[in-house]
Amino acid sequence: MYRNRIAAGVLSAAALTAVLTACSGDGDDSAAETSPTSAAPANAGAAPATDKPFGPACSAVPASGEGSFSGMATDPVATAASNNPALSTLVTAVKKAGLVDTLNSAKDVTVFAPTNEAFEKIPKATLSKVLADKKTLTSILTYHVVGQRVAPSGLASNSFKTLQGGMVATSGSGESFKVGDDASVVCGNVQTANATVYIIDTVLMPPK
Repeated sequence: MYRNRIAAGVLSAAALTAVLTACSGDGDDSAAETSPTSAAPANAGAAPATDKPFGPACSAVPASGEGSFSGMATDPVATAASNNPALSTLVTAVKKAGLVDTLNSAKDVTVFAPTNEAFEKIPKATLSKVLADKKTLTSILTYHVVGQRVAPSGLASNSFKTLQGGMVATSGSGESFKVGDDASVVCGNVQTANATVYIIDTVLMPPK
């Protein structure tokens, strides 16, 4: 999926700075609250069966240690992701884009985090090209971040403005949710010190 659609719209450095500054609370490297633009409130929709992490991929998370749910809850989001082996490609991309400090210093955000398998759906040559293009990479990665914490119930028939500037739609109920047209949540409602994380099985692409 998206094998031939990596040519996403690219933010200029000035535009990206403006987006992040507009969402910041404590400085240029902070991202704070942004309201969803749909009429539905962020806590609308069918509630999941539990307020704990849910989804088939959650079973792979260690029961203890830094990479466990309790361990991730004490770390900022980029650091927490680095302790999860299933997100190692995402962590590499975040480092290459220079977004580690931005994400770690953000306040109350939601991150849709693609698994390693999600990145493997992209042809290797294309992925290598994107990883080497900081502007394109930054545009793609910031499209995975919403400037507020969103509860699972808030994903039902909703639409959110991302830090990239584009809109991302979410849908579903209970413990089954989609992000965009193709990505499914495989482990949702993962809490870190500054973010709610939904691990997804497909990389999202900003609208052209």
